[in-house]
Amino acid sequence: MTTEKYATASEGLLQKAKTYLAEGDLVQASEKGWGAAAQAIKAVAEARGWQHNVHRQLFEVLARLLDETGDTEIRRQFLIANALHTNFYENWLTRGDVEAGVQEVDALLSRLRPLM
Repeated sequence: MTTEKYATASEGLLQKAKTYLAEGDLVQASEKGWGAAAQAIKAVAEARGWQHNVHRQLFEVLARLLDETGDTEIRRQFLIANALHTNFYENWLTRGDVEAGVQEVDALLSRLRPLM
């Protein structure tokens, strides 16, 4: 995939997360929120020629972005997105937690767009 395709996928997944949240499907909202964050990280990695094919590498990209930007909010927001990913399997987050998580993913994407 190209940077643009990852970026487009990220935006589409964010919209799906919001739709699922509005419908009350917290499990799917969680996974789509995670997907939006992961695809955005992949877009940034792709733009830089960094590896991003496995889950661990997303966190390596995150570390490199922290070194590059000094923006610790990127880490905080990505870790929240990862909690959404866990919720897909565990379904333990409340509606308020998932809603806040999706909002944090939205903010993360705003931070990452200029880096793509």
